[in-house]
Amino acid sequence: MGSTSKKIKLRTSDGEIFEVEEVVALQSPTIKNLYENNCPGNVIPVPGVTGNILSKVIDYGKKHVDAATGKENISVDELKAWDDDFVKVDQKTLFDLILAANSLNIESLLGLTCLTVANMRKGKTAEEMRTSFNTKNDLDP
Repeated sequence: MGSTSKKIKLRTSDGEIFEVEEVVALQSPTIKNLYENNCPGNVIPVPGVTGNILSKVIDYGKKHVDAATGKENISVDELKAWDDDFVKVDQKTLFDLILAANSLNIESLLGLTCLTVANMRKGKTAEEMRTSFNTKNDLDP
């Protein structure tokens, strides 16, 4: 079935083209809407998402589709462990994944990435968070 499954072409903000299985691509309501409304040129643009980030989003989608359809025999605990490894990335990549998940309206990925950031904040003082997230303190004393 893998070679006969329908593919959707996606173009990233940096011009990369990805051919993605329809079932994986349509996890994104944003892509689904464009696809169902016959996006011109048969290549769906994914603005604001680079090839590096879209590749990770596709990996996430494929893993979750395979788990949900039984294509990959994986337990809920194994999928959670995979998700935990998936978000072990540098901070810039994590924030780019949040932006991509939000833009593509992939709620499960958005929840996972935002929870990761929330967990990064746990137990830290305001000063530690400013240092960790590279933000300045512009509050008056």
